[in-house]
Amino acid sequence: MFDRPDLGDQAVLVCLDFGEADYEDGVSECLELVKGAGVSVTGVIRGKRQRPDAALFAGKGKVEEIAMLVRATDANVVIFNHALGPGQERNLERALQCRVIDRVTLILDIFAQRARSHEGKLQVELAQLSHMSTRLVRGWTHLERQKGGVGLRGPGETQLETDRRLLGNRVKALKDRLAVVQKQRKTQRRSRDRSGLPSVSIVGYTNAGKSTLFNALTKAGAYAADQLFATLDTTSRRLYINQDVSIVLSDTVGFIRDLPHSLVASFRATLEETISADLLLHVVDAANPMRERQVEEVNKVLKEIGAEHVPQLIVWNKTDLRGLPPAILHDEFGDIEGVRISALNGAGLELLREAIAERALAITHPNITEETQNDGTE
Repeated sequence: MFDRPDLGDQAVLVCLDFGEADYEDGVSECLELVKGAGVSVTGVIRGKRQRPDAALFAGKGKVEEIAMLVRATDANVVIFNHALGPGQERNLERALQCRVIDRVTLILDIFAQRARSHEGKLQVELAQLSHMSTRLVRGWTHLERQKGGVGLRGPGETQLETDRRLLGNRVKALKDRLAVVQKQRKTQRRSRDRSGLPSVSIVGYTNAGKSTLFNALTKAGAYAADQLFATLDTTSRRLYINQDVSIVLSDTVGFIRDLPHSLVASFRATLEETISADLLLHVVDAANPMRERQVEEVNKVLKEIGAEHVPQLIVWNKTDLRGLPPAILHDEFGDIEGVRISALNGAGLELLREAIAERALAITHPNITEETQNDGTE
């Protein structure tokens, strides 16, 4: 019987093209994910398919090609840049005789490495267990054997049932502990609400520069790095904008395309900072050629958590890499819809503060804003 091997650190990456327009960008992103997980890539397998193979996802011929590369490079793990079914994962491991993980497991592993706070660790563990439960039911048939030995034969729990029960107990315990943390977070939020300060959350695709912007505005010194999911824990600071406006600014976890649903569910308590915000600073990497797709992915997750109704101010970051000057951008009605900045070198931060101040005043003193607009039109 094939015993499931331990996870290795020398990987063959499998990226299949199913006709996506951003296939190459997806390959580059996956390479960054693998790098962020601390795994070395010994080779990349590409290929085109109309649809995944039911049993092996990549098809028999492609799996043989993967096996040859695994043997040639001494790789000990194969990483698919796709979501695999439990049966597909099991079949691939038997065929390749090495550990196989998919994109979901890879992202969960990165989150586990980066979690620092108690809440973050609880959320990641819950997401991992939720994902593991699907593998437990259909992934490993050897867990279905009865326990043997004197006094242990006969009716009773199978190993699979025991594991499922223990996993369920742990999931329940984690949810209970996260419920306590969520209650504490709500208490803190009510305290901030009583202060009357507008709540502003920074959101965006991972590695768009959210934490760099947060540090530039607040001088908080939060961890920021040129890597995917550099920070997971929400950090909030009171920020003085001008003599009339102060806000509570929060930095949040970054989003990514095909973000695992188990992660979204587990981080819901953290993401409620976003749901309850008065304004979202949607940070976009203006130098990324797939920026429009990334904006769509962020908005998709915002809709999933119920934050699509929160007003947004688009912050086009890293515009210096495109040779664009800092500027405040207006829509056809003259309202501010975006700001071009460079958070790293500070260009355009004063313009961003000006835009935040105007939007914050519209939240705290809507009547004054309406009167100002009327005075300008009459």
